[in-house]
This record gives sequence, structure tokens and C-alpha cells, in this order.
Amino acid sequence: MATFVHLTQAASAPRIRRAGIRAESRGRADSRDGVFCFPVLRSWTLTHQWLRELARHGTRGGMVAVQIRLPDTEPVTVGHYGRQPREVTAAEAVRILAAMDDPRGWEVFVPRAVTAREVHRVRAVPQVAGWRYMPNAHGRVPCTCDGCRVRGEYGSRRLRERRPHELDGPPPPPRVLLGRLAAAGTHGDPAELREVLRWFARRRRGPVDAVAPLAGHPDPAVREALAWAVGRWSTPGAAELTDVLAADPAPDVREAAAYWREERAELRRRTGRTG
Repeated sequence: MATFVHLTQAASAPRIRRAGIRAESRGRADSRDGVFCFPVLRSWTLTHQWLRELARHGTRGGMVAVQIRLPDTEPVTVGHYGRQPREVTAAEAVRILAAMDDPRGWEVFVPRAVTAREVHRVRAVPQVAGWRYMPNAHGRVPCTCDGCRVRGEYGSRRLRERRPHELDGPPPPPRVLLGRLAAAGTHGDPAELREVLRWFARRRRGPVDAVAPLAGHPDPAVREALAWAVGRWSTPGAAELTDVLAADPAPDVREAAAYWREERAELRRRTGRTG
């Protein structure tokens, strides 16, 4: 049997003991459902290396380590985050990572749920293990853009005050953005339209009817910016527009729309909503 550790928030521990670890697709480019984990190695630090990075995105009650045992022949994937993983067996994944001089940033993905019988134990762990942002990030200047920073993270306010980003501060009001959109036209300057959509993407609601014609813009970069903007909106009609963009001929547009469709599905699953 191959032994792995799955890190998760402590609030999930009772459910995991009762029903196992459910399969999720968050973080997977191919949207496959499954469970991320890492082999139990001789080094405690390497085994739990992902803890601080995962904790950056918010936890309830801290993080716990769920130790699981899988058959040696269990199909899994192994790879460094952000790169194409390899399909191997569980035993081979352990062998590959154990032989590495530096396995930081590597991960194992089990493409299914983990049953309660496969959960060996759930234990508390110190909350200071591992790296943040990326391996060897210590000593690098942190980025404070919207894509890198985590809202509410410890020390984030002081970091923004010390290193303000060009996008910090209040966005232009909707009437100004709508004026810029009307001046550019639905088939106008792609750079100006992307800039307007970038600001709209920072809002939770937006003018769906005003931006919907951009789904027919000849520049796929504009349509991709539209998908990222409306995908997070709770405005009526935003989900339907996202569905339209999910069938776009450009792969980047489809990928952006698919991401938000998954986010909406996950929200419905967590809240029990049907709409």
C-alpha cells in the first residue's frame, strides 16, 4: 500500500472521517475531479510542504493532515504544478518523488474520491510548514496585483501600503465605464474594450445587456476578457452569457468560460442552490 497525505481545513475533518475525501476539480486545467495529495517521505517538511500555501487561501480552524493508503497499482498522476503531469501508479509516484533531490512544488492527483476506509488517520499539524507563493520565493519581491494577492491575508494591508500596485484604489464608476464602452463601440478598439472589461471584472455585478454584444467581437482577446468579466457577476443573465462564451471557437475564451461555469457549479453544490 502507498501512503499519502492530503492537507485540508480542520473544519472538514469530521466529514472526512465519516465519508472520506470528496473529489473536486479545483486547480485542474482538465477539470477532472479528484484529490490532491503528496507521498509520506522521510522528510516531514517535504511531506507537508503545501501547508502554508494552501492556508493562504483561508481555513476554518487551521489545517489538518489526512493520511490515506492506496493500492500500489492505483492510477494517479504526478507532476510539478503548472506543468503537464504524468500518468503512473501510486507506488511509482512515491518512488519518483522519493528519489528527487528537490520535490518541492510537485503533487500527486488521484482522479477519484477517497473512501473512508482508505483514510488511515486525521491528525493536527503545526501551521508553519512549507513554502508560500512558490518554492524559493523567500527573498523575492512579492507581487501585489489582483491575481497574486489574497484578500484578508495576514500582512496584506501593510504589503499594499509598502508596495502599492497600479491597479490599487477605487475603479472608475460604472457610468464612466459605460461611457467608454459606448465611445469605443462593440466592434471598436480591442485595447480600449479590454481595459474597460478589466475594470468591470473587479465588480460583483455589471451591465450584462451593455456588454453582451461584445460576444461577437472579431478579436478573441476581447471575448476572453468578456468571459473573465461576466463570469463572476451575480447579475441576471450573466450565467447565460457565460454559457454562450463556453461555445466560442477560440480555446482561450472557452477555457475562461468553463472556469466560471465550474465556479458556479461548485457554489451551487456548497450552498444547495438549484439555480
